[in-house]
Amino acid sequence: QVQLQESGGGSVQAGGSLTLNCTTSEYAFNTYCLAWFRQDPGKEREEVARVDYDGTTKYTDSVKGRFTIITDKTTNTIHLEMSELKPEDTAMYYCATDYRCWSTWSAYNIWGQGAQVTVSS
Repeated sequence: QVQLQESGGGSVQAGGSLTLNCTTSEYAFNTYCLAWFRQDPGKEREEVARVDYDGTTKYTDSVKGRFTIITDKTTNTIHLEMSELKPEDTAMYYCATDYRCWSTWSAYNIWGQGAQVTVSS
């Protein structure tokens, strides 16, 4: 059974940096799509970034150049390194995975517990 364990996040001032971590099984790490989503209360969950099994990455326009996915095969972990953080990046961030990358969050079947990111101005 594939599971996800999230860690990281926290509070930072605008312009600062934070890292989110998502650890999964070796099987999922090597064959699944792993994605980061975020959700602010009252808003729809949106995809932030994802990495497919072959290493292909994709980022939403609002985080391009500021967020980077780093993969670590030794620990089956993906790290979301976030820099130049803005108040609008404040949200609960979730790691998700499935056998393929989906275009909508509701299609993903496996989710982490979430990690809060708060950026103050």
